[in-house]
Amino acid sequence: MVSTLAGNGEGGFADGPGGAAQFGAPLGIAADTAGNLYVADTGNHRIRKITPAGEVSTLAGGEKGYADGTGSAARFYEPSGIAIDAAGNLYVTDGINLRIRKVTPDGAVSTLAGDKADHAKDHALQLQQPSAIAIDAAGNLYVADGANHLILKVTPTGKVSTLAGGEVGFADGTGGVAQFSLPSGIAIDAAGNLYVADMANYRIRKITPAGEVSTLADGTESAAQFNGPAGIAIDATGNLYVTDDNYIRKITPAGDVSTLAGRGKYPGYAEGLGSAAQFNYPHGIAMDIAGNLYVADRNNNRIRKIVIAGTKD
Repeated sequence: MVSTLAGNGEGGFADGPGGAAQFGAPLGIAADTAGNLYVADTGNHRIRKITPAGEVSTLAGGEKGYADGTGSAARFYEPSGIAIDAAGNLYVTDGINLRIRKVTPDGAVSTLAGDKADHAKDHALQLQQPSAIAIDAAGNLYVADGANHLILKVTPTGKVSTLAGGEVGFADGTGGVAQFSLPSGIAIDAAGNLYVADMANYRIRKITPAGEVSTLADGTESAAQFNGPAGIAIDATGNLYVTDDNYIRKITPAGDVSTLAGRGKYPGYAEGLGSAAQFNYPHGIAMDIAGNLYVADRNNNRIRKIVIAGTKD
């Protein structure tokens, strides 16, 4: 069952309750253990917070730019991906600034990795299009760098290395042997395996902690087809949930693909059950501790909620 938690569909900026709030092409979304959501509000260059009741506020950011600082003194430039650690710290892929930013629970923003001025010095290890981010139990970050076709690892001290990928294309294998094409979304399971929405390859890829890349779901050769998978989330039993065009797809650990909600090639806005619901190019997706999904419905400028049968609302 799909409903709207926050946003009124008008592109703009406004804090407030539910339908009074406004977003500007939100991309990334993450949930904490208390049920609060955090949104990378890309077009507004801000990090927004949404309570379980749908009350929207701004945690950090303002006008576009680059600056560390607290609250509205901080600056982002098209933040896209967002992840949260056990202490409530947020990690954000700051797209145009080519950096990874850290945001504390009280809104203090610092830079963990990346420097666009140094990009040419080490192309393989500098960010070019950081689009999504995930964090493991040890505090290591994993970044899908779309334009570099890489999956990067960033330690808690900010050291950046390549886990897998490099050349654009499609190939399974270990480390630099593997190839991606515009990897977009990324999620991690309890065992440390990564799952990547490999957008331009129309596939969902799996990466072990050792960097071994395989294909979990192939949208080019199997009965299930993808049309640009973008965001990805995982539940406690290993099921994946993927934003794909205007669909929300479910993938079991065995790689079986089904459609949870949406009408695919028909962008629009509608609440309802399953295929009665409509999205307009949804991107980020996250799951709360109760098993509800939340989607950053980019072109609808809304945050949508999906209650799955059998979960607690």
